[in-house]
Amino acid sequence: MRTRHAGAAVLAALTALTLAACGGDPDEIGADSTTTNPEQTEGGGGGGDSITIGIKFDQPGLGYQDGSEYTGFDVDVATYVAEKLGYSADQIEWVEAPSAQRETMLQTGQADMIFATYSITDERKETVAFGGPYFVAGQDLLVAEDNTDITGPEALEGKNLCSVTGSTSAQRIKDEYAAGVQLLERPGYAECVTALTAGQVDAVTTDDIILAGLAAQPANQGKVKVVGAPFSTERYGVGLPQDNDICEDVNAAIEEMIEDGSWEEAVTANTEGTGYTPNSSENPPTVDACA
Repeated sequence: MRTRHAGAAVLAALTALTLAACGGDPDEIGADSTTTNPEQTEGGGGGGDSITIGIKFDQPGLGYQDGSEYTGFDVDVATYVAEKLGYSADQIEWVEAPSAQRETMLQTGQADMIFATYSITDERKETVAFGGPYFVAGQDLLVAEDNTDITGPEALEGKNLCSVTGSTSAQRIKDEYAAGVQLLERPGYAECVTALTAGQVDAVTTDDIILAGLAAQPANQGKVKVVGAPFSTERYGVGLPQDNDICEDVNAAIEEMIEDGSWEEAVTANTEGTGYTPNSSENPPTVDACA
């Protein structure tokens, strides 16, 4: 893991001034940066070290930026794990991790860890490593609160379904469950929910916890609900560089979060008022062995 050593930087700067000598940029993260020992920095005593964590900035209930505040289930899990690694909340530098850039961010050192609805797949394991999973999601449907007709993807025959441009989730329903469904694309899921509450579509589809996060927003509460019949499995992992040495510590932190009740509290806090409950046959998850 890459870290910045603020104390060392200050000392180097003072030395440079005293000796009137030229020195390197104290903020530069070089190849000789040392890895933080979690045992030495327990409780945030990292001596000025920081950790860079990638999250989504536009997924309410999971990873969401509002000014200088970051909220959501991914943020809560990331904060818990970071603290167990020895970093206090104010030592975390949050960076946006768009889906298409996650592997590059880990490979180039732009992020030390990524918590961004990052599904564990064999293909991704060829370039990055994973801790976790810390949650198992499934594709589901969001419908109007008073809707009783749509109980699963098969019930969408002849209905209007919204998903985000470029997503494969809506097309999957058309291909595998309801050939007669009419697909509507919008730039983001917030726009899909707006279409749903306006009666322009009958349902919205993506991962269930993403839908629950949208339903939990004050503007949507009492208007929409998650059907609660997931029909896929998406195992959210912690993205790590392949040459990391903290996977075991990350897994231990996730297990502790589950055992002490903090995991369940985080799920509830970020989906409250939606009627959503995680798939109990998959959650809480069991972490994979680190490769």
